[in-house]
Amino acid sequence: MHIPDNYLSPSTCAVFGAAMIPAWRRAVKKIKDEIPRKKMPMLGIGAAFSFLIMMFNLPLPGGTTGHAVGAVLVAILLGPYSACIAVTAALLVQALFFGDGGILAFGANCFNMAFIMPFSGYYIFSILKKYFKNEKGEYIASFIAGYIGLNIAAFFAAVEFGIQPALFKDAAGLPLYCPYPLSVSIPAMMIPHLLVAGVVEGLVTSLVYAYVKKVSLDTVYEGSVSYKPLYILIATMVILCPLGLLAQGTAWGEWGAEEVVSLLGYVPKGMEKGISFNSLMPDYTVSGLSETLGYIISAVAGIAIIFLIFKLVNMKSLKHEK
Repeated sequence: MHIPDNYLSPSTCAVFGAAMIPAWRRAVKKIKDEIPRKKMPMLGIGAAFSFLIMMFNLPLPGGTTGHAVGAVLVAILLGPYSACIAVTAALLVQALFFGDGGILAFGANCFNMAFIMPFSGYYIFSILKKYFKNEKGEYIASFIAGYIGLNIAAFFAAVEFGIQPALFKDAAGLPLYCPYPLSVSIPAMMIPHLLVAGVVEGLVTSLVYAYVKKVSLDTVYEGSVSYKPLYILIATMVILCPLGLLAQGTAWGEWGAEEVVSLLGYVPKGMEKGISFNSLMPDYTVSGLSETLGYIISAVAGIAIIFLIFKLVNMKSLKHEK
C-alpha cells in the first residue's frame, strides 16, 4: 500500500500533500487539547506498533505481498487524531530512512493510511460497539473495523494509481506515471486486500485490542505509568519481524524499474525521469549484514527514531508551557 515516488504525478502528490496539512493541524490541536502529558508516550508506542506491523509482509493472491497497518487499532485505543499523528510518524520514518514509500508521495500515503484508514475504522467501531454491547462483541466490532478500514484505504490507493494513465500521458499517448487504469488497479489492489490483508488487519486489531484490554487498559485510558506490557509487545514484534522476509514477491504498484520493464516492456517517462531518493537503509537492509540481522537492526533503529521524535516534541511542548 506504500506508493513509491514517480507512480503518481507531482501535481497529484501536491494535491494530497495539501489535503493533509489541515488534517495534521487539526490533529495536533486536538492532541494538545485532549491528551494529558502523562499519556503522550502512548503516541510513540502507537507509532512504533504501526511501523513494526508494516514490516510483517504477507503473501497475497497473484504473487504479490501486503501488510497490516495498525491504524484502526491505534485509533480505537487513542482516538483517530492521535492515530493520524502516530501513523504519520511511522510513514515518515519509513520513507526517509528505509525507502519504504515515496518522499513526494508522502502526503498521498498519509492520506490513505494516516487519515482515511484510522478515521473510517474508528467510526465504524464506534457505531458497531453500540450494537455489540458485551466484551466479545467489542472484539468482533474491532475486527470488522480493522478489515473495512484497511480495504477503504486500499481502495483510495487503487484509485490514485488508476487515474494516472487517464490524466497524464506523453506525446505518444503512453502513460507518464502508473500505467494501469482503474479497470486494472482496483481489482489488483482490492482482491488480495479483501481476501487476505484485510482479514489479517482485522485479526491484528482484535487480538491486540484484547491483549491491551487485559494487561494494560489503565495505561491507555487513564495514563498510568505501567507501560511494561506494551513495551513487551513491541520487543516481541522486533524479535519476530524477520518473519516478514518469508513473503516473496513485490507489493502491487511498488515495482522497481527493472520489474516495470519486465511487465510493460518499457518504463513510463515520468517514472524514468522522476525523483530518486537514496535512503540510509533501503528495504530495511544493512550493508554487510545478513538480511535477517539487517531487518532486526532496521526495526530497532526505526522505533528508536520514532521514540526520539516524540520525546523531542514532548520536551518542546513542555518548554512552551513554562
